[in-house]
Amino acid sequence: MGIQLADGPAQWTCALVNNMPDAAFCATERQFISLLDGGSGCRTVGVTRYAMAGVPRGERIRTHIAAEYRPFEDIFSDPPDLLVVTGANPLESRIEDEAYWSDLHGLLKWASEHVRTMVLSCLSAHAALAVFDGVERTVLPEKCTGVFAQQADQSHPLAAGFGGPVLLPHSRHNAVPVDTVVAAGYAVALQSEAAGWSVVTRTVGQSDVVLVQAHPEYDPTSLVREYLRDARRYVSHERDEPPCLPRDCLVGADWHRLRLLHKKVVGDRNPDLLDAFPFDQVAAHAPWQWRGTALRLYANLLATIPMRSV
Repeated sequence: MGIQLADGPAQWTCALVNNMPDAAFCATERQFISLLDGGSGCRTVGVTRYAMAGVPRGERIRTHIAAEYRPFEDIFSDPPDLLVVTGANPLESRIEDEAYWSDLHGLLKWASEHVRTMVLSCLSAHAALAVFDGVERTVLPEKCTGVFAQQADQSHPLAAGFGGPVLLPHSRHNAVPVDTVVAAGYAVALQSEAAGWSVVTRTVGQSDVVLVQAHPEYDPTSLVREYLRDARRYVSHERDEPPCLPRDCLVGADWHRLRLLHKKVVGDRNPDLLDAFPFDQVAAHAPWQWRGTALRLYANLLATIPMRSV
């Protein structure tokens, strides 16, 4: 039981639309499928994978999509119980100027009338606010990245049963204030005093829409790998903005070493600093502090969707 990537009996069907760039494409696929698997318990989720045109692709990922993914237009003839749309790498200051905007806009409008539940991650959540509510995202003064404590409204179905510390990672350059989403009619399930809202919901048309500004799907190494990517771009002068150190992504001596490295990178901008640092070693020690929160969130989510008879 768990995840099924081929046709067959399943308690829920899920369409996963993966819009991540090539470097994160397969990891993102694996992370979302892992959450669906963990949240489903002894029941089965039938997952069908899709990708939108407009995201630049290399040969390796194009081959993977051709072999494992269904054509994007097929989704409209086979509505799932659950639609999950990943985030994407923002390339434009206006979300409406992204190359895939027409496809994403059309998918969201169609899903609001044909899909029981939508989970929209990061950029896709901000796209939904633009499409459904006329709300525009704003650019943050610096990247919001790290692991943040959450306040859970346990009266909300998606936040039921949380115990102990509730933590979630964030990683984004854009945001929509919590007061704005509440004014638009969204109920807040999880939010952070430091990072803003993490999970909010409202009904749009026939669909229960779940907007996720956090990244519960991340694995323990995600934030460290993102920091290395951003730092390499900075020291190689691909970008002038210094990298932001992800908050609480490591613990103990590893965290102390990464903080010292960060100070040197910002001050010296020397590529040799990154080559000499044992990123693989420290990433292997990174704690998965939010895994329990993420699994409970997805178990609660699936519990809100009527099961099919199999």
